[in-house]
Amino acid sequence: MTRFEASTSGDREVEPRETTRRVFFALWPDAGLRTALARATHKAVSASGGRPVSAHGLHATLVFLGSVIEPRIPELEAVAGRVAGAFSEGWTSRAAPPQLIFDRIEHWQKSQVICATVGAESEEAVAIVDSLAEALKRETIGAGFSPDLKPFRAHVTVARKVARTTPMLDMHSVPWNCTGFALVESRTAAGGAIYSVINSWTLDTRQNT
Repeated sequence: MTRFEASTSGDREVEPRETTRRVFFALWPDAGLRTALARATHKAVSASGGRPVSAHGLHATLVFLGSVIEPRIPELEAVAGRVAGAFSEGWTSRAAPPQLIFDRIEHWQKSQVICATVGAESEEAVAIVDSLAEALKRETIGAGFSPDLKPFRAHVTVARKVARTTPMLDMHSVPWNCTGFALVESRTAAGGAIYSVINSWTLDTRQNT
């Protein structure tokens, strides 16, 4: 493929579009937490008739960025590094990291998804989102991306394409320690979205001691 593409008129050339990546910031579970979430929501997912989200794809979105041109990814990583650094300094004296307790199942009819949600939001988790949002607002001017800054509500999507009405179902509580977050890329495939972690940051420096 050449560096330029001919226009439809055939008499001028245009630059190809820059490569973009569909990305978002998220709490990203380790293998043990992934398994716990999958087991706790299995009954609800089976009853919903929807398409299960693979255990590897389970996550809690913090801020969705959408399509970002490749050269701007390092800018997002720099923003995340600053936010993580500020929080790590404030959390080193805590007896334990802040937690989200996923303890209920909800059917979001408009989005046609089944989600694991929390009965009570964590102030610290909300603060992470607010800090990322504020930092991204400052970086947005001329940065080539527009974050989705709607209010944060902790949730993990466990099934998609749930067409029929599904009542709320019980699930075993799953505690999630908020010790870090990640910048994740989402790619569309025939079987659903494929997620891959671009970079991650710790919020609890005691993990490194």
